[in-house]
Amino acid sequence: MHILHIISSPRANSYSARLGRQIVEKLLAAHPGSSVHERDLSHHPLPHLEEVFVQGIFTPAEARTPSQQAAVQHSDEVIDEVLAADVLVIGSPMYNFSISSSLKAWLDHVVRAGVTFKYGPNGPQGLLTGKKVYLALASGGVYSGGSPMAAYDFMAPYLKPVLGFIGLTDVEVVRVEGTSIPDLEPMALSKAVDSVAV
Repeated sequence: MHILHIISSPRANSYSARLGRQIVEKLLAAHPGSSVHERDLSHHPLPHLEEVFVQGIFTPAEARTPSQQAAVQHSDEVIDEVLAADVLVIGSPMYNFSISSSLKAWLDHVVRAGVTFKYGPNGPQGLLTGKKVYLALASGGVYSGGSPMAAYDFMAPYLKPVLGFIGLTDVEVVRVEGTSIPDLEPMALSKAVDSVAV
């Protein structure tokens, strides 16, 4: 089994990165001999979408200019990583009730017409099927379990549909919550890890 671990927090010891790594450890224990590829979006950020990239993806590969080729190469690289993976572990801290801009940039490079999804007679069809995804989500507050703050959670409600759009429909959400609440913080990470079934 090949595991792709996406880290999107700029903090080296962030809860989302720690949760993601512990999910990876559980997967490795359950599937000996598996391999892991880690992509740290904060230390190796992808460029946000720009005109040359948009032009490049709508230009046949053989007709692209050198600058278009360079822009599209980032997208090709991260899509190849997803294609090679059997399991994805995607870590995301909550920033202003949503995901980080680095993770959004990764998604913008991965969600690509004709490559990771296509339109057919029955509408859009995701092309990245047969993979398991664990979302390792971290937040200072509590946004699940009927919390009054649930309406402010735009991480899982965004990530699950956009991943499903490209065929990644087997998604398990794992939350480390309450990391800014003194009564909850000490057990938040272990509680999240214990909830993971691999």
